[in-house]
Amino acid sequence: MERTYRLVIACPDRVGIVAKVTTFLATYNGWITEASHHADPANGWFYMRNEIRASSLPFDLDSFRIAFEPIANEFEMRWHIADSAKTKKIVLMASKESHCLADLLHRYHTGELDGEIVAVIANHDDLRRMVEWHSIPYHLVKVDSKDKAPAFAEVESLIDQYDADVVVLARYMQILPSGLCAKYEGKIINIHHSFLPSFAGAKPYHQAYKRGVKLIGATCHYVTEDLDEGPIIEQDVRRINHSDTIEDMVRLGRDVERQVLSRGLLYHLQDRVIVHENKTIVFE
Repeated sequence: MERTYRLVIACPDRVGIVAKVTTFLATYNGWITEASHHADPANGWFYMRNEIRASSLPFDLDSFRIAFEPIANEFEMRWHIADSAKTKKIVLMASKESHCLADLLHRYHTGELDGEIVAVIANHDDLRRMVEWHSIPYHLVKVDSKDKAPAFAEVESLIDQYDADVVVLARYMQILPSGLCAKYEGKIINIHHSFLPSFAGAKPYHQAYKRGVKLIGATCHYVTEDLDEGPIIEQDVRRINHSDTIEDMVRLGRDVERQVLSRGLLYHLQDRVIVHENKTIVFE
């Protein structure tokens, strides 16, 4: 895959932003391979993502940042630039259910995942053999329901040890403490087996069954201190009817969960997600 630089920008909307950025890139012979932008009339903000062929520019990322800084200051930009050649490190967290974890491991094994799974942390030992077959370190960190602090201190230490760029809760059935959520804000991704905000919390399929819903779904979102209320990255649904049992809904729901989580993670790994307040702009 061709090496690119990913320039991601959010700033107050005004005339001339695209012209200024593209003129800057053209001045240095920057070859844009993908360009996306969106103006939000409701909040008056502008969002932009450009991929630039790295070999077309005469400098590295540090020099790019120095050269681009005056434009960023002029337009009050929140921005970053990333190198596609720098692989992001992923830590997965799981409990007993295997479908999301197995899917991500398979995508990693086949080269579909644009990142490196460096470790799996779990509070049960059920999935160890699956993970170790992929030659990935497996860390069992049991959580004492009466005192969870020591376990989450160990989890935090492991995340830091692996220098993780993103943590994925692949059906990790524990609520992370607020301190951990705040420390890794925008870096923890969860899959919720429900079409949020409907049926939040435990057993959403049982809730949906009792309501006779016609659509079930899954939501991939960033984890915040507010349970199941973080910025949504990706969602999808599956149509059902009155003949489907709870077991059918769980089975069909797992398929949706796998797809939604993998897509949401890939968008994050490719710097396609911009978070503004409690919502996201996703340049698919």
